[in-house]
Amino acid sequence: MWTVSGKWIWIPFYAVILWLIFREKRHSWQWYLLGIAVTILLTDQISVHCFKNIFLRYRPSHNLILQHQLHILHNYRGGLYGFVSSHAANTMGLAVFLSLTIKKRWFSILIISWVLLVSYSRVYLGVHYPSDILGGWLVGSGIALLVFKLLHSFSALKS
Repeated sequence: MWTVSGKWIWIPFYAVILWLIFREKRHSWQWYLLGIAVTILLTDQISVHCFKNIFLRYRPSHNLILQHQLHILHNYRGGLYGFVSSHAANTMGLAVFLSLTIKKRWFSILIISWVLLVSYSRVYLGVHYPSDILGGWLVGSGIALLVFKLLHSFSALKS
């Protein structure tokens, strides 16, 4: 779960996603890459500045009652606050945006499975409650839908 929660392990996965975007959206791929960048930027910043820094809910790993009941790997406890999960928001935002972009059932199943795996790893590692994950999914989904609709309001992507 430590590896699943990391960033670098997913580089080949991201490379395949980029290839699919280039293949599926030959004439407008740059707009979709911009949409992905904006989605990730917004999910990441909003999850921290509009949720974690407002709600100030301790992560399980920082909860004085729970922290001694958890098995902490590599002494990793995450930041102090955990609602909402940025990992969950970022991965779900990317998944929703990409599912709307690459309209293939197999791809949507694959990308949502990835979100579930990464999200579960955050709970397993003791750095999020399930409600942190659910909140992240809602934030990520909402932002992805908004960014996708805004991008499609441009005439270049209406075809």
